[in-house]
Amino acid sequence: MRVLAFEDSYDIEALLRAGNIDTNRFTIEQQWDSKEAIGKIKEFKPDILLLDHFMPPTKGLDLLKVIIKAVEDDDLVRPQTIIGISSAGFANQAMVSAGADNAITKFDIATLEIWSEN
Repeated sequence: MRVLAFEDSYDIEALLRAGNIDTNRFTIEQQWDSKEAIGKIKEFKPDILLLDHFMPPTKGLDLLKVIIKAVEDDDLVRPQTIIGISSAGFANQAMVSAGADNAITKFDIATLEIWSEN
């Protein structure tokens, strides 16, 4: 499974390992900003896309809207699962309302069932 994370503050792989997730089962790439995000998504072709809500220069919520539009325009293949990650509940709810499949507090990311499904 290929995981692409756009997160500017915390090492996603370290958060997963701290939650006893065997990260050796996945290919994980992290981008520390959202510059050229669509190109990076196209190149990496993630199964799971993690989007931090509060990330420069483009917030995850705005990036999600761009992703959805690119998918609708057949300019991007939608990742199987898109997950909003934020430490703010309102931000996570906004991500789900905008089209994310799920959202979770980033510090609880290891509790998602997707890590045990694959």
